[in-house]
Amino acid sequence: MTAELVRGQNHPLPQARLEIRVSAGKPIVAGATLGDEQGTVRGTEWVAHPGSPHLPGVEVSKQAAADHRLAVDLGALPASVHRVSVLLALPLGVGGPSSFGALAAPFVAVTGLDGSEVASYTVTGLDSESAVVALELYRRHGAWKVRAMGQGYAGGLAEMLADQGLPQANELAAAIQEAVSSGLARSVQAPPPRAQDDDRARHTASRTRARQEQAGSGTTPADATPTPAPAAPDSPRGSVAGAPSAAVPGGPETGAPQASGGPIDYAHPRRQNTAPPPPPPTPPGQPAQPVAGDATGWSMEERLYNQVWGMFEDLARTTAAYRSAVDFAESRMEQELDKVLSDPRSRIGTAGDTARQAARAKHDNLVEQARVVLERDLAQLIAEAEVVEPALPPAFASWHNPTWHGYRAPMEIPMALRLGDLQLPESPDLRIPMLVRLPLERGLWIDSGRSGSEAALMMDSHQLRRAAMDTAVAHAARLLAAYPAGEFTVHVIDPAGSGALALAPLTGSGVLDAAPAAGAQGVSAVLAKLTQRVDLVQMAVRGRAADALPPDLDTAEQLLIVNDFPHGFDDRAVTQLRYLADEGPAVGVHLMMVADREDTSEYGPVLDPLWRSLLRVTPVPDDHLIDPWVGHVWTYEPMLPPTGSQVLQEVLARVAAARRSLRG
Repeated sequence: MTAELVRGQNHPLPQARLEIRVSAGKPIVAGATLGDEQGTVRGTEWVAHPGSPHLPGVEVSKQAAADHRLAVDLGALPASVHRVSVLLALPLGVGGPSSFGALAAPFVAVTGLDGSEVASYTVTGLDSESAVVALELYRRHGAWKVRAMGQGYAGGLAEMLADQGLPQANELAAAIQEAVSSGLARSVQAPPPRAQDDDRARHTASRTRARQEQAGSGTTPADATPTPAPAAPDSPRGSVAGAPSAAVPGGPETGAPQASGGPIDYAHPRRQNTAPPPPPPTPPGQPAQPVAGDATGWSMEERLYNQVWGMFEDLARTTAAYRSAVDFAESRMEQELDKVLSDPRSRIGTAGDTARQAARAKHDNLVEQARVVLERDLAQLIAEAEVVEPALPPAFASWHNPTWHGYRAPMEIPMALRLGDLQLPESPDLRIPMLVRLPLERGLWIDSGRSGSEAALMMDSHQLRRAAMDTAVAHAARLLAAYPAGEFTVHVIDPAGSGALALAPLTGSGVLDAAPAAGAQGVSAVLAKLTQRVDLVQMAVRGRAADALPPDLDTAEQLLIVNDFPHGFDDRAVTQLRYLADEGPAVGVHLMMVADREDTSEYGPVLDPLWRSLLRVTPVPDDHLIDPWVGHVWTYEPMLPPTGSQVLQEVLARVAAARRSLRG
């Protein structure tokens, strides 16, 4: 039962891993401080804030927002920490209210990882205060409790931090406000250095061996480490930037933007926190029972994300091992046959026939052994996929997943978004979700031309263009649904109006702020507006003058859908598109191009940088993605709603309702 606290009241905490959810109605800053037995904050390294959101056992939001989710793991806190104070503050210099008295009372709730509330507190009685200690988690006689504080400070963050004994209170308060101002740019965090191949190999090998030990089996050829094979940037087959760094599962935060088509870091994200309890042991010789969320992570969302990445990694490795074994068997058979043919004594007669039969028998035996291992691993992965798929949150789930029927606008941005599925020829029944990290590090190019795939060859050009626009609308709907209400804005350029039917779900639901732009004048107006936004935010961030931004500037993430490119675009418009593709993602402006690259041949190589800066996806299944880790060609299948289903329209209607509620 939830405890509704009043100021000064406390309540025991039944578990160590918690979420603290904050709702304020307007963007505020959320942070946390760690205190010793006297409640003293010993240094800046004991403060979690948007500029430094991670501490041992505590993770806070990276930017100001109306709603926050703070992750707390009491068991991971240092032994010297006896208090965790949850701080709320108003961002300075962004044109918002200067005191909490001008806002509705903030609401704070302590919940379990499953969302069940443990205790809640409405911070009432605030007036001129611009910072407040909302809650305090404290250790008493070995047990943890939560206390409703509501201690406000008219002097803001600096006064609050000084009151907790921090010597560098003024400097840190200024640094926090600067980090919040920079957050207006929605900048993408730089990826960490690529992990060494041996580190990745040890991790993947340990994961594989753990599964084999659970299944009662020994090691397999999958323990061999494949050699990375980067893809050519100008090849018709793009690299799987949307697979693992964009993520195929993937590119966790280690994924790097592939604007130049370089190699992608597939290093597994390594959180140094405890995994959930293992499932009950299985009888010897029986395959281990898969469990959704058996990877490490602060929350179920992160554990599922890492598990999807692990499944992709396992499928890539076991397939690479199988292909390597088949190649070895064929090479060995060819060598033995060459040896037979090179010896005149065995070239003819029964001796030669016997030698050839023996060589082929060895080949078939080796291939069969490899096939048995592959099928065993695939069966385990298929069983895992059947458990994981129903447990995925909406941002990771397919449109077929019932979770969409209970969709509600989220309070914060999820880790990643599902753009489709990936599969290999050896495993047609196994599909791995293709996840891209959010905010998007690259724009999307939805190819409306004939890609050479079997599905594309069976469709005429008109059908392909319509399918491409349907895919763009589905992706845009998922992006709108993934972001909190009002934090994602979609613009559409449809010069000739040819995409009107496909765009009907967006235009009819009311999620667009303006009708799709048509004609040369409409194209010019939208591009000029977004280009100006990129320029203004870049200058504000570089000059540390976020308060100088126009008050009517939309700081939400922006998505521009462009249909029928390059029809209706002059040289100036093409230049602006290239600028948005290059500079936009770092300041929250993203492109989704619906185009056939052959249609742009008249521009020559001038548009090649544009295409290389975008992640290419197709409206039909196509094997255009190559992972540079082991060189597999992956078949991409777009994520589309079921035929005849109204799920997309229902989700967009709820997104529109949440936007209206926010503005009203």
